Parts: sequence; C-alpha cells; structure tokens
Amino acid sequence: MAFDYDLFVIGGGSGGVRAARLAAAEAGARVGLAEEYRMGGTCVIRGCVPKKLMVFASGYAGAMQDARAYGWDVAAGGFDWAVFRARLDAELDRLEGIYRGNLQKAGVEIFDTRAVLADAHTVRLADGTEKTARHVLVATGGRPFVPEFPGSEHVITSNEVFRFEALPKRILIVGGGYIACEFACILSGLGVKVTQYYRGAQILRGFDEEARGHIAGAMCDQGIGLRLGCNVQRIDRVADGLWVKATDGHDGVYDAVLYATGRVPNTAGLGLEDLGIGLKENGAVEVDGYSQTAVPSIYAVGDVTDRINLTPVAIREGAAFVETVFKGNPTRADHELVPGAVFTRPEFGTVGLSEEEARARGGVEVYATAFRPMQSGFAGREDRVLMKLIVCAHSRRVLGCHIVADHAGEMIQLAAIAIRMGATKDDFDRTVAVHPTMAEELVTLKAPVRTW
Repeated sequence: MAFDYDLFVIGGGSGGVRAARLAAAEAGARVGLAEEYRMGGTCVIRGCVPKKLMVFASGYAGAMQDARAYGWDVAAGGFDWAVFRARLDAELDRLEGIYRGNLQKAGVEIFDTRAVLADAHTVRLADGTEKTARHVLVATGGRPFVPEFPGSEHVITSNEVFRFEALPKRILIVGGGYIACEFACILSGLGVKVTQYYRGAQILRGFDEEARGHIAGAMCDQGIGLRLGCNVQRIDRVADGLWVKATDGHDGVYDAVLYATGRVPNTAGLGLEDLGIGLKENGAVEVDGYSQTAVPSIYAVGDVTDRINLTPVAIREGAAFVETVFKGNPTRADHELVPGAVFTRPEFGTVGLSEEEARARGGVEVYATAFRPMQSGFAGREDRVLMKLIVCAHSRRVLGCHIVADHAGEMIQLAAIAIRMGATKDDFDRTVAVHPTMAEELVTLKAPVRTW
C-alpha cells in the first residue's frame, strides 16, 4: 500500500514537533503534522515559557526593595500589566514562528486543524479530508482539569491566566500542586492579593516533605493566604465579584478564581479506543517502553501518555521514537533521575529520591542545612535557603538532591549531572567550594542530620 506520508503527527507541541522535524530532516521521512490551536503546544503558548516570563516580572518589586537596602536611589511605580502582556504576546508569536519555520525548513507539511484517527494508518482532518501514513504519532498533550460543582462555570484555569485584560485585585487559587503554587507566588509578586485553598495537609504533594514545608512557610511570609484542608463548596456571582463558600467556613469574595487542580491527557474524541488502543483511567494512552501502543503503527509521546509530564521528557520521547522507528536504533526514553524545578518564590530544584522515598528503602543518610543567604540577609529579608542531600549509607552514592533557593533551577541542573553519573557523597566532599555562594553548602555538609 502506498501511503501519503511515512509519519503523520497529531499535535504540534514539544514532543510532536521534535519527532516530526527529526524524522523529516535526519531520516528523510515524508511527514505531515496537524495542530488545531497554535504551534508550540502548552509549554510555549500557555505554560512554561509565558509562566517563566511572569516569574521574572514578579521578582522586580522585591529586587527594587533590595536595591534600596544596597544604597541605590530607586522608586518603583505600579506594574503595568498591559505593557507586559503586549510584550508577552509578541514573544509567544515570535517563538511560534520559530517552531513553524523549523518544521517547514525540514520539509514537514503542516495542517492547522484538528485531526483524529480513522484507522491504524489513516487520520481524518476537520474538513473530512483523510491522510494515510505508515506510522502515526499521537502527541496531543494535556489540558487543565476542573471538577464540576455549583458555580464551576465561573472559574478560569492556567490556560486563561495569561489572557487577563487587567490583573485582578483579589484572586483565589484552588490547588496545591506546582502550577497552583507558582501562580500564587507570581500574582502575589505582581501586587495581587492571593488566597490559596488546598484540600490536603500540605502543598506540593509528592515532593520532599521538608522542602514542602519550607516553601509553604515562605509563601505565607510573603502574604499569600494559604488555607490547608480547605476546598470550595460553591461559587456565586455577586455585585462585587465571585462569592466563594469554603469548606472551612472562611468564605470570601474575589475578582477571579483560578483552578489548578491537575491536568488530564487530551484523548477525548481522537478515536483511540475504537482502534483497540488502551487508555488509563484518566484517559492517558497506554504505551510500552518504546512509546508504541497496542496498534503497532500508532505511537504516543508526551503528556498524553502521563508518564513524566515535563517538556524536556516529551522532547526526549519524540527523539527516541525517531531513533526506534526511522533510524533502526531501538531506543527507550530514559525516565530515571529526571530533574525538575518549581518556580515558586524561592525556587525549588529537585532530582532523585525524596527523604520519604529513601526512608522506605532504609540504609540512608540525610544531610541538610537551612540558612539566611548573604544577598537577602544584607537587605534585611528573613528568607531562608534549604540545601539537602539524600545519601545511600552503604555505597555513599547521592540518591537525591533538593534545593529551595533563588535560582535553584539553575543549580539543580548541574547537580543532576553529577548525580546521574553516580557521584558519591565523598565526591561532593572532595569538591572545593566556590565561596561565597549558596551552592557551596552542597559540598560542605559534613554530618548527617538523620539516618534511616
């Protein structure tokens, strides 16, 4: 059978674009790609990139306060959201253009439309046109999840937070994951009065317990109204905003309510189940170690598989797919020791085991320190940094590293290289400190604070 394409990709996010471009440019494949919204996916258009730019914007108020403590004669005016948003929109347009241009240079044919699966080798576009392909890659990503409750139609999600016409004066953020906590810190830094509800006992479930507590304390110190063990019962529109009835009795009125209560894979209506492709309870596509589904010609990468939902992981999975299918080099994407960062204020960088995960295995030592960093301490701020290493007591190998500090994301990237290479605590100890820095504490931790 003659196919229209060697590969057809459904989804123009990071994983899909990488796979399409590599298959076309490096393997000479005939590639088509369909994207129903904007090229670049969640990360570029409504996730990592605009969020990080908002993180930068939110830090300048504090930086100017510190500058005065260091002797600079500076005065901050009000934050102009309209100016920032115009620059933000222009930057996202620029990045989308780069993604689109790189695909076109590689020879990928782009369809700006929704596509679904018609059979194992056929995709159907929104206008009814059908395209055939030897292989199909599903890379449709995920979307925010909002539970249904009285008044749920009044809430926004992380998709809409970048589209405010004007910043709200009062916002309620519901959720305790990294997205909720990041936007709580961002909006608070931009001058918004932030309240955050989380139904659990502590924010950032799944991360190191000590780091979670450290960040929660820092958020409260910044004036964020963090309410744990609390959820929304109903929302009603009233004259001066949105009235929220809370489960703990602390009702309030807000200008906006942002729900960040998790994300679900974008698989609805794609036709996957009709072809016998397994889906997990949350709709994620079931794949093997090579990202192949139960239908041999159909693969899936990125957040739609709900493995590790991070942009660099999706990119690695897309590249591994091309190696496997088009270069004859069977390759599994490596999901071990993946570093990550949470862009709260201060940042949280993490790689490897948490103390709780390590404790369940036994035979580990915990090295940790918390201190006031030089820069903010001089300015009179009470910020505290946390540095933590989890070490195997037998092999001395470093099993995990957790940093809560300004620029923790930059630090954890470098620490992750050493840990990925199998560095031991003795290797850290033998490394000469760079002084004066925050990161030097990682190589000067001499005695364990806990053993398990």
